[in-house]
Amino acid sequence: MEWSPKYAANAYLDTLKLCSKHKQMCNSCETQEPECNEFISALAAGMSAKLIVEVTTEGSPSTVALAAAARQTGGKLVCIIPEPKLDKTQKVIQETGLNDMVEFKTGDPVEVLHNYENIDFSLVDRKTNDYDMLMEKLDVNPNRSVVVTNNVEGRKGMVGGKLKKMENKAKVRSLQHPIGKGLEVTMIGKSTEFGKKERISKSGCYAHLIRGEKKNGHQVVNKKSSDKSKWLFVVDEKSGEEHIYRMPKSSGP
Repeated sequence: MEWSPKYAANAYLDTLKLCSKHKQMCNSCETQEPECNEFISALAAGMSAKLIVEVTTEGSPSTVALAAAARQTGGKLVCIIPEPKLDKTQKVIQETGLNDMVEFKTGDPVEVLHNYENIDFSLVDRKTNDYDMLMEKLDVNPNRSVVVTNNVEGRKGMVGGKLKKMENKAKVRSLQHPIGKGLEVTMIGKSTEFGKKERISKSGCYAHLIRGEKKNGHQVVNKKSSDKSKWLFVVDEKSGEEHIYRMPKSSGP
């Protein structure tokens, strides 16, 4: 899976527009704040993830974001969600035109996960019941994969420690980011490839998510104001709209 600046840029812009269009869902969800969604979508799309799995406790704009990423990569999003939340989330996905990208599953997430192997990108809600067991059962792609956990603010322990079974197969590295209510990004990869594409800036931000170049009529530029943060400046050349997106400094373990 090569890093694709084009996929990352397109997924970022797609998510920005879709979540803006469906403000009711994005604003009513407590799971994530809006700035998380573009980040997650660009990361999943940029790494060309084919199998994306989300374990969530409620309908979330992150489902839209990951479905947008799957559309860019030609992959599939498996969304494991409680049954009472299913209808509303399915309706939103249908309205965005992303229903072909998403496979919804209900039931015990630990049991459902048994059906999926070599997952390229995972997003797991830290509030999920049996979280520790779920992380132990998560079957990630040892060659190159990413596991993102949200709602980690104020919680002890890191995902990297839950994935120790991978230590003999691949390198595991985790970083926490003060985005939304706390994100932890865990990267898994073979020792010969790990870190080649996922370069992290001094601020702990994924500066390579979107490079300074024209992509599909958009000018996308990285701006760094200081070592404390990264700014992504996106210009839609057709509409003239400008979007400035701040990527805060991460907090390590």
